[in-house]
Amino acid sequence: MNRVTIAIAVFLLTCMAILAGGAARRESITFDEIAHIGAGVSYLQKLDMRMNPEHPPLAKVWSAIPLVIRGVHANYSDVSWSVSGHGWGNMLGEWSWGHALSLRWNNPYSTVFWARVPMLMLTLILGAFVFKYASELGGSWGGLLCLAAYVSTPAFLVFGPLVLTDVAVTLTALLALWSFASLWQTPTRATAIPFGLLLGASFLTKFSSGFLLIAFLAFRVSLRWLPLPHMPKDAEELHAWRRLRGRYMWKGILLAALMVYVVYFVLSWNQPTNALDFLGQSAASLMLRRLLMPPFIYLFGLFVFVMSSTRPTFLLGHFYTHGQWFFFPILFFLKSTLAFLLMLVLAIAVGLIVRRKRMGTPIVPVDRSLHWRAVWISLLLFVGFCMISRMTISIRHFTIPIMLLILLLAPLPRVLWLLRNTWRPACLVLAVYATLAFFSVVTVVRAYPYYFPFVNSLAFGRPAYSLFSDSNLDWNHALPDVNQYVQRHHLSRVLIDEYGVDDPTVYVPQAQFWNCQSPSPSDGGQWAVVSGDMIEDSHNCVWLLHYPHEAIAAGSMYVFQLPETIPPVGNPAGPPPVSAFHYFGMPSPDGSDGRLILLNCMRDPNQLQPTLDQMMAMYEAEMARRRAERRRH
Repeated sequence: MNRVTIAIAVFLLTCMAILAGGAARRESITFDEIAHIGAGVSYLQKLDMRMNPEHPPLAKVWSAIPLVIRGVHANYSDVSWSVSGHGWGNMLGEWSWGHALSLRWNNPYSTVFWARVPMLMLTLILGAFVFKYASELGGSWGGLLCLAAYVSTPAFLVFGPLVLTDVAVTLTALLALWSFASLWQTPTRATAIPFGLLLGASFLTKFSSGFLLIAFLAFRVSLRWLPLPHMPKDAEELHAWRRLRGRYMWKGILLAALMVYVVYFVLSWNQPTNALDFLGQSAASLMLRRLLMPPFIYLFGLFVFVMSSTRPTFLLGHFYTHGQWFFFPILFFLKSTLAFLLMLVLAIAVGLIVRRKRMGTPIVPVDRSLHWRAVWISLLLFVGFCMISRMTISIRHFTIPIMLLILLLAPLPRVLWLLRNTWRPACLVLAVYATLAFFSVVTVVRAYPYYFPFVNSLAFGRPAYSLFSDSNLDWNHALPDVNQYVQRHHLSRVLIDEYGVDDPTVYVPQAQFWNCQSPSPSDGGQWAVVSGDMIEDSHNCVWLLHYPHEAIAAGSMYVFQLPETIPPVGNPAGPPPVSAFHYFGMPSPDGSDGRLILLNCMRDPNQLQPTLDQMMAMYEAEMARRRAERRRH
């Protein structure tokens, strides 16, 4: 690898740091970051994992390191902390806790910024490994092609710097897959230990990383059906070959499980064990309870993850009660650069030509054939898992398949170079790939800093809010842009229907919470800012489009000037009837906007316990109703 190649790679990663870091620097705290930032700080400061158990701790702890070093303030006498220490209180208290820590007790801008810095570092590290591994598969130019595709992928630019688990698990999954293939190539303790540690890091980042175990199984099965040329031919030798590698693989998996246990044990050292009260109160029981807390917390989080894995979704103007198989393919085609999509299409054509030419040289080096097998087998599996998932919400849940797709491009420059004497267009195709990589980078530079609502020309001019929702469009990140609009137009009051559960006055002092489905007569003539997610999906506010409006943050939000007199309910230019309401999350017990539950708890943490009691009573009543209905039938 020469200096020119390294210099280009450094340049591309620097561009990514500027684009992704600059965009994140401008954005308000996003939806899930409220819970993640506060939880990560409490893990380190208190060694107590009561907050946000539905996600493993590694990414949250990593993002909290600079905050703890800088002396972030957390009030552990706050009601939101004590309520979260028992029962299901953590599922409600984590939002009040995270909101207060990130936006009230500390400077909101510097707190969110420093929490995102480590995540940006992980994103750049992932880019470096994409370059490294792609270079091993297809040479230095293959590495540069894949790196250019990676740094110009909007999903990595927008979600990489945020305090989330998605890009972090993409990194750990890639490292675990690569180390697994290295173990299969050279089964020794020296390869089993890195494999176990990296697999453990994946388990500590996101619960869905458990699918890696199925990918390993599929890899082993594929070697039976499609053996590689260098594998032993003799049946007895082949059996010993597989058995040796399987033994070291299981040692690595056991090391990963031990790593998960140790990390959970340390981070929960001060967490009360009252969830295991049934084991007793004796000294031996208390010791047993402490030893059993790590698996209890992990399994409880996994249970919550599974229970919440069915979510309603919205795509191309249609509503679905749960995930649909076509969601991620369509979203991927809409939210990727056209240049990257053309790279993939062209790769299929080149692959067919290579098959017809019957090249004598393998498309990847022989010493990387196991790694290549691990990449494409894992790609097929993870795409399949995403397509059968009942939780299809955001392109961020598709980052592992995107990363593996990018790596599939790695052998192309090398293969085209080898074909140059037998297939005349090979050099031209190489030039096309270089041009596409350049234009893919140019596309995201032109889109800066608005990567959340990015959509390519395949939308054919349709507004993004009619295509998709959630963090594909707006995740409450654009409040600073709203504040700029308010200041520029000297507005003393603005109604905000945000896609979030935080207090908008932190970023927009003139803001007033609003539900665009139920305006009051006094709202006539006012200025209103509505999230793009609320126009068709999470709220039913298409009626607002009858009035003057302007996009903010490239269509993540819209500002409207309401008419002096709000038309009556049911009028085509007026708000919808209650029967046509769409709800953000779940409605409150009284049928009003469900966001008010969390907003009231954030403004007054003393409302947490009464709210929790009310929610539990509603849940028990619903369960009793269902049991009675089953008995009747």
